[in-house]
Amino acid sequence: MSIIMSCFCFRKGNPAKTNHDQFVILASETSFTVNEVEALLDLYRKLSGTVIGDGLIHKEEFQFALLRNISKQNLFVDRVFDMFDIKRNGVIEFTEFVRSLSIFHPNTSPEKKIEFALVLFDLRQSGYIGHNELKEMVLATLTESDVTVPDDIVESIVGKTMREADSNGDGKIDGKEWKEYVRKNPSLLKMMTLPYLKDITLAFPSFVLRTEVEHC
Repeated sequence: MSIIMSCFCFRKGNPAKTNHDQFVILASETSFTVNEVEALLDLYRKLSGTVIGDGLIHKEEFQFALLRNISKQNLFVDRVFDMFDIKRNGVIEFTEFVRSLSIFHPNTSPEKKIEFALVLFDLRQSGYIGHNELKEMVLATLTESDVTVPDDIVESIVGKTMREADSNGDGKIDGKEWKEYVRKNPSLLKMMTLPYLKDITLAFPSFVLRTEVEHC
């Protein structure tokens, strides 16, 4: 893979020279150190050059990084991409990449991770998680991990979660119920934490080590 950028644009169409001061600002707003932000820029450049190569991360590149495939659709990947695409312009810019990835840093507070997870699972953006939404995300997560589980088992998992989390019995999990449920089941936050972000040179090794797109 060739990295075509000699400099990076923090804003689309508005070239800006990356410098120490800009790294300091991002570090102050996230859980990353200045050195980690610098390393993330190198990672970002690699990711943004895997498919389209215009210096921005498009959904195809994001999907390839996670699934090693640009044609395989996955709800979980789509949702995470949408969460990273803060400006809702169809691409992930570097500042969005750093700020969103910071949620998965081991040093980020559980409260921020819980809030992010709630929005991630709230597919209809209604402010709560319904039975169908939860099932869709469980299936998508299993698919992303190449795990196949019979539908009755998935339904059992979803039903059990709804019964435990929906404390007022209205058939949906609101923000307060979700926070309480996660506090009682802290293992759920494991999916929201990437330990290797403490050493960003080891984070997402597949992104760095494998550079050719497989069109499947």
